[in-house]
Amino acid sequence: MNEPAPDASRPVPGPPGLPQWWEPLLSRAAASRTEDFTTLRAPAVGGRSSAVLVLLGEQRAGEPDVLVLQRAASMRNHAGQPAFPGGAADPDDAGPAATALREAGEEVDLDPSSATVLTLLPQMWIPVSNFIVTPVLAWWHAPHPVHARQASEVARVERVTVADLTEPANRLRVRHPNGWVAPGFAVGGMLIWGFTAGVISALLDMAGWTRPWQPGRLIELPGSTAPVGAVPSGAPDEVVP
Repeated sequence: MNEPAPDASRPVPGPPGLPQWWEPLLSRAAASRTEDFTTLRAPAVGGRSSAVLVLLGEQRAGEPDVLVLQRAASMRNHAGQPAFPGGAADPDDAGPAATALREAGEEVDLDPSSATVLTLLPQMWIPVSNFIVTPVLAWWHAPHPVHARQASEVARVERVTVADLTEPANRLRVRHPNGWVAPGFAVGGMLIWGFTAGVISALLDMAGWTRPWQPGRLIELPGSTAPVGAVPSGAPDEVVP
């Protein structure tokens, strides 16, 4: 028997103490579809399972932020690129949430017990690496200091505030050498683009946090940055290690 489709108009029950700003984001994210993020469809066969952790917390009440890391400049793929913590699934992982939390622990020393998984976003395909990525949306109910565990892989770890992400002056468009143009964010000395920027942009819209901005600022990516196909809301271009 088929399960009914999620209803984005009905609030999704959250754990005790969940801040009010999670709605309507949580309900809309739980009811979201792949096409809300990308037009690319995963192949019927093949693709390596992976997951990323979209971890939202707050350092001040009512002021949400999201955990972002910046890859080391020495990495072979996507050197210096901001991303969500995450990586490929291990055979022993109990699912995407377990993968995302394990990878976050390995990359930024996140205590998995400090995060409450709320919902899984739709799977998204990264053609260049043939990864099938599941973003895991979680509430950082017990924030603690995090740091890069291996400097050869992670250069820095930042908690980027939603206020900075929605600041019109920080929003821009990014054009890849192959011609696609997608959302980007210039925050904290980082240029967030690609898969990460696409997911963030879509979630800001779902939450009703997006502020009007003029998409006139355009950044050209260097030709060596990321080979990827075009999608409307952000290119799923990152190679998940």
